[in-house]
Amino acid sequence: MSGLYEHKAHKQFRSFWPSVLLTAAVAGYSSVSLAGATFKIDDTKWLSLGAGLRTSFTSVESVADGKWSNDFFVDNMRLYVNAQIHEYIKLEINSECQTCNSGGELRLLDAIGKFEVHPMANLWVGRMLVPAERREMNGPFYSAVHSIYVTGDRISGTPFEPADFNVKIQNDGTSAGSFGRDDGATFWGSAWDGRIQYALGIFQGLRGGANKDDNLLYAQRLAFNFWEVEKNPGYYTSGTYYGKGGDILTLAVSNQYQEDGAGIEGDAGNFRGTSIDLLLEKVLGNGGVITLNGEYKNYGIKGFSMASRKAGGGFAMFEGNAYDMSGMYLFPQKIGIGQFQPFVRYVNVDPINSPDRDMYEAGVNYVIDGHNARIGLSWQYGDLTTKGLNYTDTATGDQVNTFLLGFQYQI
Repeated sequence: MSGLYEHKAHKQFRSFWPSVLLTAAVAGYSSVSLAGATFKIDDTKWLSLGAGLRTSFTSVESVADGKWSNDFFVDNMRLYVNAQIHEYIKLEINSECQTCNSGGELRLLDAIGKFEVHPMANLWVGRMLVPAERREMNGPFYSAVHSIYVTGDRISGTPFEPADFNVKIQNDGTSAGSFGRDDGATFWGSAWDGRIQYALGIFQGLRGGANKDDNLLYAQRLAFNFWEVEKNPGYYTSGTYYGKGGDILTLAVSNQYQEDGAGIEGDAGNFRGTSIDLLLEKVLGNGGVITLNGEYKNYGIKGFSMASRKAGGGFAMFEGNAYDMSGMYLFPQKIGIGQFQPFVRYVNVDPINSPDRDMYEAGVNYVIDGHNARIGLSWQYGDLTTKGLNYTDTATGDQVNTFLLGFQYQI
């Protein structure tokens, strides 16, 4: 399932492509200070290069015999290419290592043509993130904790959006995109000095199967910045700014809808997914930083009979409510080369006609260079990972303990 690997690469102005880098270096282009390795071609043209890697080690308790599993994972490996070819036209191409833990396979993640004319009105076309809740827009590299989506093959967050239900884009009724991305267009911008931020998207959505009429998926996100205005590439977000963005209080609502966007051929259902998310980050007088993240999801499917759902197959999206809440404190003192940031988190998933499941998490991040270099250690307890994506009325799973050590690097 794509949900097991869903992540976002929104490293704007950063990318990595060895052959292009070598060509640029030989040509003698001078590096400018946008980020990563950026090469200026002329007054309006530039090319930037970068890469990102997330790895982890998990130890999971077995209730049956009391033993613990021990596994290393490559959670994400991404290469980034960004360029500007005109004052108002940019290009972004990113890749992801799919199935990294069984050999690895480099696949296209983003392919975006960008027309960025004015802060109030911009258009992206191609393959990109579908506007959704903050967790989806953060992606793995800009979330506040390492296990926001999945660690190895263990789900550790709220249910996925349609575009994140499969790791491959296919036309057989089992895919509506991959890694949270889909082919389409997003019109986005901001108003009132950036306090109101919006994104409106039209995408392919579910391909084949229940969607025999080729209905499109419509996605919207609207955010209001009460305090400082968040600054991110396009309509993307971050789960924390480590105090570098000032005092932040942002409330957002997002929605996705597709007629015949769930179910099986001959028994389709209209999918609707609505989310509300909140980020509060406060820089204290001593330099410490408090960060609170909250998310609520409500997914519904009109149609798609219970008999077909129990039979399985097709595009059986989650239906019900889900919550994800976390709080953390970044100590102002630097210890060694980084700062400590303890955190707590709670996730609850309550499907319709299926047992609910939850997870408690507590841990500490060691923040070396913001989202570019971070180590995280945490303990998790619950049945969220053991019940997983089984939303039938017979779903079962043990309450288990898990220890996780995660590493994140980015340039």
